[in-house]
Amino acid sequence: MRATEPRLIETLALGLAQGPAELLPISSSAHVGLLPWALRWRHAALPGERRKEVEVALHAGTALALGRPSMRPGVLAAATLPPALAGLLLERPIEARLGTPRSIALGLLLGSAAMVVADRVPQRRGAGSATVVDGAALGLAQAFALIPGVSRSGATRAAARARGFSRPDAARLSREVALPVLAGATTLKGFRLARRRPSGATLRALAAGAAAAAISTRAALHAERSRAADAPLAVWAAYRTVLAAAILGACQDRAR
Repeated sequence: MRATEPRLIETLALGLAQGPAELLPISSSAHVGLLPWALRWRHAALPGERRKEVEVALHAGTALALGRPSMRPGVLAAATLPPALAGLLLERPIEARLGTPRSIALGLLLGSAAMVVADRVPQRRGAGSATVVDGAALGLAQAFALIPGVSRSGATRAAARARGFSRPDAARLSREVALPVLAGATTLKGFRLARRRPSGATLRALAAGAAAAAISTRAALHAERSRAADAPLAVWAAYRTVLAAAILGACQDRAR
């Protein structure tokens, strides 16, 4: 019989992976999404909508850990509108057609190329100088990051670096613009989840995943602020490229 509800221990483990995967430019979909596939967990066999509920629970935990953004409202609105519209219009097609291991590997490679190119721009600006135009650029990057594997953090850091922000400030802007998007996705899926009236076991699994994601996000946030934010984006791009190659290799092995 096909699994239809998440398993608590698996969701808890995914929550622990969520924090660093979301904050660092390495793609949470490539890590949280493919970890069950690689380890052959029951989660990988869940219907797409059930897997999406788990992802949103993890995002809810991340949002709680990030706290309130300090960005000016106009800039934040400009960064939120494009991904909100893209999510409403394209959520179903993206869920139906993308998210396979091969498409995630392609997203990893495309995002890596953008990061390397953008990181060549001189670091001359601080986060406090962000304008509505900068917000719109970050918003378009977040919309593009709806493609699994691209990475919301990677895309927004690349957009900020292309606009001349320093690496630490690009990381800060990436965190700032994440909160409304994560909160909006959580609210939308929360309504759908409430209508479905899931079992108590499912609710416990989702709550455990959200709590683990909040804890791992706080830990990753501390590490990123102290060291990782200033790392050249080429470092993360190299890691993503190796990961994409490993994914494609695993796909080839399973196809034999």
